[in-house]
Amino acid sequence: MKKRLFHALFVILLAVVGFSLLSCQGDDRLLSVDKQGRTAVERFGQLRVEGPRLLTADGRPLQLRGISSYGLQYAAKYANEGVLRWLRDDWNMQIWRAAMYLSEGGYITQPSQKERVVDSVEAALNLGLYVIIDWHVHLDRNPQMYQKYALDFFSEMAQRYGSYPNVLYEICNEPNGKDVTWNGVIKPYAEAVIAEIRKYDPDNIIIVGTPTWSQDVDIAARDPIQGTNIMYTLHFYAGTHGQELRDKAEKAIEKGLALFVTECGTSKATGGGGVFEDKFMEWLTFLKKHQISWVNWSLTNKGEDSGLLVMNADREGKGHWTDDQLSQSGKFIRKILRNEIKVK
Repeated sequence: MKKRLFHALFVILLAVVGFSLLSCQGDDRLLSVDKQGRTAVERFGQLRVEGPRLLTADGRPLQLRGISSYGLQYAAKYANEGVLRWLRDDWNMQIWRAAMYLSEGGYITQPSQKERVVDSVEAALNLGLYVIIDWHVHLDRNPQMYQKYALDFFSEMAQRYGSYPNVLYEICNEPNGKDVTWNGVIKPYAEAVIAEIRKYDPDNIIIVGTPTWSQDVDIAARDPIQGTNIMYTLHFYAGTHGQELRDKAEKAIEKGLALFVTECGTSKATGGGGVFEDKFMEWLTFLKKHQISWVNWSLTNKGEDSGLLVMNADREGKGHWTDDQLSQSGKFIRKILRNEIKVK
């Protein structure tokens, strides 16, 4: 009897251990650094797109999760290796987005903002992180307004970093306005910028903004851009956007469009109005189902509900934040990235 009982317990123990090992292996896609010390870029390598999916170099579907800077003209102090290392090691961040505004004190009037993008990319290369170079069309509305600058900028970035698998190019953040249509404005702009990037970088992912603040992905899906490793931007704020926008995304996915949520917030679209944790989790369930990568907006101490830090926390950009420096959104997003809150 004792032998049979011991044998039964031993079999159960083996099953539990085996399941745990399989779980750990499966969870490597949710880690910034795995138990062997390998970074996300070391494990996942050169990313590619097949149909609506982002894939690792060895063909596994991948959902990257990360953090966006606030506009670098305001929050450049956080675009440094120390902060990104803290986000990688403590927050479990896999991808960083360097949001370079054009107007509003951004690149067009202060070309030195480019150096903060360079700082971000260099840090990502050193830390084994993926990094999005974000040409942050915002109040500019029409990406063709500064197309010449975009061509020069992305030409330089592609020549400088095109040989590294870490880099993704987001070529127009949020085109918007009734006259800024997909076929008339956004697609022709994107085709020109993509052609320039591909002169020097044939492989890395290019992410294209979509109409109406990167919400009308269903419109882009009717007439997608020809080319390889192209994805399309979907943005949401949990307090403003819900099932109607997810329905648009479903239609785009059904047509084979590869989506990337390069910006999402826990608040309303204004950046305020409260933190909508339950509604944000509804979105994360949807994104997990479709393996859509997402980046949270944003690392700022401006005091907005969508910001990760409380007002005036870490004014020097040192990282290593304590709980009292984190906003409600910051504490919530950190738990999600650290896999302390499970997504259904």
